[in-house]
Amino acid sequence: QVQLVESGGGSVQAGGSLRLSCAVYGYDYSNYCMAWFRQAPGKEREGIALINHDSSTRYADSVKGRFTISRDTAKNTLFLQMNTLKPEDTATYYCAASGRWFCGYSDMRAWGKGILVTISS
Repeated sequence: QVQLVESGGGSVQAGGSLRLSCAVYGYDYSNYCMAWFRQAPGKEREGIALINHDSSTRYADSVKGRFTISRDTAKNTLFLQMNTLKPEDTATYYCAASGRWFCGYSDMRAWGKGILVTISS
């Protein structure tokens, strides 16, 4: 059974940093396209960062220049480094995996349960 387990969330003040991790169990997604999503209270879930098989990346405008997606293929783990955090980054963050080498945000087929990130002003 495939499991994606997020960790590293919590509460920080605006301007701070957090690093989210997503450990994958039960299937080797290390070479497939994976992504981070977030859902703020009262809003729809949105894709914010994506990494393809060749390590090419894509970011939402709202996080570009502040967030970095990366992976450790040996550990089957996905990361999201979040810097210069803002109160509007407050959300539940989800990692997701596709079955494709190159993908879009709509191609995900496995999801983590999410982890809360709260940014105070």
